[in-house]
Amino acid sequence: MSIATDRLVLRPFTEADLAPFAVLNAHPLVVESLGSSPTRAQSDAMVARFADELAREGWGLWAVEVVGGEPLVGMVGLHRVAPALPCAPAVEVAWRFHPAHWGHGYATEAAAAALDFGFGAGGLEEIVAITTTLNLRSQAVMQRIGMVRDPAADFDHPSLPQGSPLRRHVLYRARRGVTADA
Repeated sequence: MSIATDRLVLRPFTEADLAPFAVLNAHPLVVESLGSSPTRAQSDAMVARFADELAREGWGLWAVEVVGGEPLVGMVGLHRVAPALPCAPAVEVAWRFHPAHWGHGYATEAAAAALDFGFGAGGLEEIVAITTTLNLRSQAVMQRIGMVRDPAADFDHPSLPQGSPLRRHVLYRARRGVTADA
């Protein structure tokens, strides 16, 4: 199952994506917002979980490629948040792109397509997005795709240690048929 936009293809991950996805996950600018880098085995296990969720739910986290260009520039899609998070149960729109592909609008284009799919074929009523308070780039994407911050739902991420500058997270929401202007 794939989704096409004007410039991108959102598709299931393949074996060929494993090495470049591990490189993306280890890039210092990506790790800056995550707090740590997964090992190659952990990165590969993430891709296996993505495939399981896609098969189970009919949506999930897809590999993102540029039409006629790069075979893997990042990932985007929908997934159920961890039960330990205060916003659970919820479905999150999430993305991660290699910094070489930041600033081209790919995250916005791909995340908007994932939202459209979630509210359309996915049958979802609400989708959230979360990130650290320091990740202003992702917060800007959330705003560009019409999500609205819910400050009352901001939280300290339970898997990050007390005192970590990445612990505090913001939560944005989008609801089917509701735009940020409404």
